[in-house]
Amino acid sequence: MTSQLVQRRQVELSHGMTHYLESGTGEPVILLHGVGFWTGGDYWLRNMDELSRSYHVYAPDFAGWGDGDRLDVEYSFAYLVDFVREFQDALGIASAHVVGHSMEGWVASLLGYESPNRVRTLILTASEGISTRTLTTFSPPEYEDIMRHALETIDGAHTSNALDTVDRWYNRTQLPGALEAYRKILSHMNNPDTSCKVQSGAQVTLHQSSDSDCLGQRGQGEPNEYG
Repeated sequence: MTSQLVQRRQVELSHGMTHYLESGTGEPVILLHGVGFWTGGDYWLRNMDELSRSYHVYAPDFAGWGDGDRLDVEYSFAYLVDFVREFQDALGIASAHVVGHSMEGWVASLLGYESPNRVRTLILTASEGISTRTLTTFSPPEYEDIMRHALETIDGAHTSNALDTVDRWYNRTQLPGALEAYRKILSHMNNPDTSCKVQSGAQVTLHQSSDSDCLGQRGQGEPNEYG
């Protein structure tokens, strides 16, 4: 359940509607969630109450994740970096402290490399840094899988609030087109010829992308579907 201090909002971007959480006042902080199928900005919900005491905190659902609109094309890191830039522009955030979790640490790092003027500080959590670290195998989770993850990671996972979270995450996996869109993203990320740039001719780049977007080619292991 969302804290009274955290507001659920929506913003229209070039790919469609994006959902995000917002809380607090002060210097802006943008929290970027991991690659897990059911994750979204609400993965940061328990962090936002504390962070919002000192900062103006935003936690968007990436394009292709969460409850917002999806693209029926393959895309990868370069597009997701462009998504963050467009999100900043839409909300008038000239620069922010950026936190990237798991694979989105790659996105956060690339944003800092390409657009240092947009990043006040860069914080990576449970991230392998800049590499073509991909999810090579994926099976859609069952409700029990998500519950097991909640029991392992959420304090008080048997409370009604935590159970509501599990229900919300599972329902997200059942959205029409969600699985197909997610598999297209993984396909693009797992292809060494395309994982570092937007698919040629797809015309989904929001601001800029180039071959130089790819900073590293060494694989660093494989996250699971929860990262």
